[in-house]
Amino acid sequence: MQRPTIDYRKASPEGVAALAALEAYVRGSGLDAGLLELVRTRASQLNGCAYCIDMHTKDARAAGETEQRLYALAAWRETPFYSERERAALAWAEALTRISDGGVSDDDYRLARQQFTEKELVDLSLAVVAINGWNRLAIPFRTVPGTYHPSQPKVRVRAPSTSHG
Repeated sequence: MQRPTIDYRKASPEGVAALAALEAYVRGSGLDAGLLELVRTRASQLNGCAYCIDMHTKDARAAGETEQRLYALAAWRETPFYSERERAALAWAEALTRISDGGVSDDDYRLARQQFTEKELVDLSLAVVAINGWNRLAIPFRTVPGTYHPSQPKVRVRAPSTSHG
């Protein structure tokens, strides 16, 4: 493992606050917190973000998620542990995370629309956008996994500065 290169939170606090504001919106969107943690963990698995996997499995456990479902998440299609709504969300998260593999299939879209309203699906998509953004900060700047505790406050949202000079 390599040492962290840049503390992106300190280097660009307003940029990080903007991403944190998106996270805050998603948390207040009405989507189930447990579902969101499964989606965040799965996207982080696909991206290979050890820090985010650590964070979101801890948050999922703190929210009541079972070890069995967390252990099986990488092979969710092969297990009976997830509801149809969760399966649709996980398929959607995988399709958006791997968007360069051919986009979102008609089947994934159809399944997602059967389980989610238009607003919910857009909000779920925003959750995937946010976790992919966090992954793309934590991975290249080598954020150290194992340092996060669920009792830690999340990144604080501050209003961006209006000064331009």
